[in-house]
This record gives sequence, C-alpha cells and structure tokens, in this order.
Amino acid sequence: MKRTFVDAGVLITAARGVAELSAAATQVLSDPNRIFLSSLFVRLEVQPKPTYFKLTPELRFYESFFAAVREWASPHDALTQRALTIACTFGLSAIDALHVAAAELLGADELVTTERPCT
Repeated sequence: MKRTFVDAGVLITAARGVAELSAAATQVLSDPNRIFLSSLFVRLEVQPKPTYFKLTPELRFYESFFAAVREWASPHDALTQRALTIACTFGLSAIDALHVAAAELLGADELVTTERPCT
C-alpha cells in the first residue's frame, strides 16, 4: 500500500471536475492501493467555503475523503518549525510548506499536488 498525502488542490480538482486534471485527481483518490494521510491544514483549505456557501455535493466529497484518511498529522511546534525550514529552503508558501512537513512527518511515500514544478 502506498502512503499518499494529497494537497487541497487535488481534492478541489476532483470535487469540482476541473478540466482534464479532474480525471487524474479522481484516479489517485479512487486507487484502492493507497493509504491516505492528511492534516487539519488540508481540511482548513477545502472545507470552509463549501460549508459557508452550502455547496453540499462538494462538501460531501471532502467529508468522504476525510473519513477515509487513515493517519492525521497534528499541528504542533515541531511540524511548524519544519515547515518554516522547508518554506525558506524551497521558496514555498506557508500552506504548501505545512503540507510538505505534514507528509514528511507521517512518512508519506508520496505527496500528490496540483502545484506546478518550482523553477
């Protein structure tokens, strides 16, 4: 089983059916050979707007994914300190660095993202 951490972009792309990327995101999320890992930071990125705007199908999609998550990274000082180091080293945004640090902390085999490669 592959230990997979997906960022918010993957979930949003799959939930909203965004162009051709939606099929790729859905394929990752429906792969039975994966164990999904996540953090409160991912949930914080995807859940508030569909909750506020009452976008029930999108919210159900996210809730279904989060119910299937097997391991969660807890926010704590070591995680945020590692995220700061990652952000400064690679020029990432705060939230992207938190996702990388959480994936690292949980021992993910991969982090799947919709972000473009760094240049």
